[in-house]
Amino acid sequence: MTDPFQQPEGTFTQHDEDASMFDIAPVSLWLEDYSGVRRQLQEWQDEGVTDLRAFLLADLSRVQRCSSQIRVLRVNRKTLSLFEAGSSEQLIANLARVFRDDMLETHVEELVQLWDGKPGFTSNAVNYTLTGKRLDIQLNATVLPGHEGTLARVLVAIEDVTPREAARRRLDRSENYARALFEHSPVSLWVEDFSVIRGLIEEVRAQGIDDFRVFTDVHPEFVDRCMENIRVMDVNRQTLQMFAAPDKATLLRQTDAVFRDEMRHHFREQLIELWNGKLFQQREVVNYTLAGDKLHVYLQFSVLPGHEQDWSKVQVALIDITARKKAEAYLEYLGKHDVLTKLKNRAFYVDELNRLERRQPFPVTVIVTDLNNLKTINDELGHAAGDALLRRVGEVLGEAVEAPCYASRVGGDEFSILLPNTDERAGAVVVERIQKLIELNNQYYSGVTLSLSIGAATTGPGERLESVVQRADSEMYADKRRYYLAGDVPDRRNK
Repeated sequence: MTDPFQQPEGTFTQHDEDASMFDIAPVSLWLEDYSGVRRQLQEWQDEGVTDLRAFLLADLSRVQRCSSQIRVLRVNRKTLSLFEAGSSEQLIANLARVFRDDMLETHVEELVQLWDGKPGFTSNAVNYTLTGKRLDIQLNATVLPGHEGTLARVLVAIEDVTPREAARRRLDRSENYARALFEHSPVSLWVEDFSVIRGLIEEVRAQGIDDFRVFTDVHPEFVDRCMENIRVMDVNRQTLQMFAAPDKATLLRQTDAVFRDEMRHHFREQLIELWNGKLFQQREVVNYTLAGDKLHVYLQFSVLPGHEQDWSKVQVALIDITARKKAEAYLEYLGKHDVLTKLKNRAFYVDELNRLERRQPFPVTVIVTDLNNLKTINDELGHAAGDALLRRVGEVLGEAVEAPCYASRVGGDEFSILLPNTDERAGAVVVERIQKLIELNNQYYSGVTLSLSIGAATTGPGERLESVVQRADSEMYADKRRYYLAGDVPDRRNK
């Protein structure tokens, strides 16, 4: 077949016009001879190669062998400009500088397409200009009609897509950077879809509801329904660690184990703020790990920019404040409790006394007790023995009453019990219970006998609690005098 790009001199035909169009085409065009490649492929077929891709990837020198068989017959002006070549001869003489590095792996796919009998091939590849500049190219090759059997004429069109690929790589780097920030953040991050929840809220608004707080008071099941429609799209590594989840799939399947119980109250407040248009929120909430452990977390909720109309993408950041909450609870405990006896302390006792005085849940019975022989025990057996006896008092009095009645250690060996809404007869029952618990305690513990002096008094009409405390105190001292007049001394059993 006659080559349309090579005609005798002195004539001008349609072929000349085609050749001229080839030369001035605005895209890079290459006319190449792949007949040597065709022979090499046939040789491998005859040797029994069936999977060309695996065969070539196993040894890229085979790809190089095929590539060296390609003969460039002609290139156009756009090609010379693109590859920064002064002439066709210069470009062809330096093809090794153009087709190199990662070009070989791309060439594998081109050869496979020819191996499969396709009339051409396409690929995205990398070439280099003669000055060493990287070119990202999109390549389309067509075997010219009449050359399907030999591949002697292949027309290759190359489009420079370097700007597009550079932008894609920048985007990939940006996305990878953002992904790394998300995955490796020291804060638990959740990406969630609240679009269904928005739809449910808008349905309520369309019903003419104005006060959403009252609505959720009347219809608590609406909060549960919204809670069930939280759609978690993604979480980061810190989330898996914080919630004791082995992987994302496991956590996403069990979000009902995370969002439950106390979370409902906090979630309701979150819904109320969303109803009022507050798309960025901060609050302390309670979640649970998959192991069932309670987590106190500081939550920051934000509808991401561009999703304000449908809430289809929100970010939730959680900071674990469980340790802080435990510390706060312990400090609060210390503020109201005596560490040694585990009873309430004097500060709590004074506050409770004032509260009862204001509220007057009368009658109020006050029981005052004092540990007998503490000084003697401390002097003879040491303060450790005295502390052990005080702890036993805490066990007895702590068991004798329960809220809203409280036992407090108000001094070194002095204790007081406040019994609101308790008359004199009921107060006497509590005193009897204390005495029985003392007996049981002494049976359980060997060593020193626990002994308490006890006094009780109940408010009379119009009587102030301060006066009742003084009467109970006097009764306690009277009981203590009777104890010492009886000649009772510390019982050092087992001695």
